[in-house]
Formats: sequence, structure tokens, C-alpha cells
Amino acid sequence: MSDTGTTASFERDIRPLFRDTDRERMVWVFDLWRYEDVRDNAQGILERLEAGDMPCDESWPPERVATFRAWMEGGAPP
Repeated sequence: MSDTGTTASFERDIRPLFRDTDRERMVWVFDLWRYEDVRDNAQGILERLEAGDMPCDESWPPERVATFRAWMEGGAPP
């Protein structure tokens, strides 16, 4: 999220959190760079992020997980 406290958006705040390798590893299920795919699977993605098993090679730091959660709870704006 931006420092101004504005609501997180997919294009500005969420999509950049996913690396090329994250997208490549998950594209068989959904595209992490496609808004509709992430929005539609947000609850499951959040559960995997909180469990620390997504992305596959390392856990996200708590602030990244919090950004994703805030985006989801804020209505998952594009």
C-alpha cells in the first residue's frame, strides 16, 4: 500500500509482489499477473501466503501478507 494510507490496488500494489518465477510456477492453476484470477482466488492465495507455503521457494514477509490481506478485505480493487 502507499504511504498515504490509500486503498491497495491490484496493478499498483499486488501484482508487483509476484515475481516472474511465482507466475510461472502457478500458471497451470491461475495467472498471478491477471487481476480476475487473483481476485477470484484471493482467499486461497491468502491462506497459502499466511501458511508460508506460497510462493514455493520462500515465505513472504509479514508486511507483504498484510498488504495482500488489506487489498482483499478492501474489496480487491483493480
